[in-house]
Amino acid sequence: MTHRRGGFSLLCEKVSSAATRWTGSTSALVFALGSIVLWLATGPLFGFSDTWQLVMNTATSIITFVMVFLIQRSQNKDALAIQLKLNELVAAMQGASNRLIDVESLEEHELKVLHQHFQRLVEMAKKDEDLGRSHSIDEAEQRHNVKLQARRTSGQTSA
Repeated sequence: MTHRRGGFSLLCEKVSSAATRWTGSTSALVFALGSIVLWLATGPLFGFSDTWQLVMNTATSIITFVMVFLIQRSQNKDALAIQLKLNELVAAMQGASNRLIDVESLEEHELKVLHQHFQRLVEMAKKDEDLGRSHSIDEAEQRHNVKLQARRTSGQTSA
């Protein structure tokens, strides 16, 4: 299942993963705070000049710009891995709605339609006597219709 990629893509992945791990560490926070303290300490030495301020502004802008892309790349990979795991669970669960496999690739209006279906499921579940049970949309609608039919039938016989 492994796929060989070009050197640049692999390098980008390794660099972004390492940078994301490091920037989320305590040592990175200490380094950032130390850099600020060092910059502030050099202020009197440079007379708090415009150049002194510009150096810090430029450095932080460049770091922020690069970090946005590094973190986004890492998050995209993590999100894809999570979606694949969820897809596997939905596909493996008997009674789960297969409509939810790869749901992240649907358009927004399609997601809203699914959301409305799940809202109906929530409303039906609130009426269910056993609060510990959950069902797929199709199963819930089928059970709900069976219950409605049973109520109508019992209502007709008692009237």
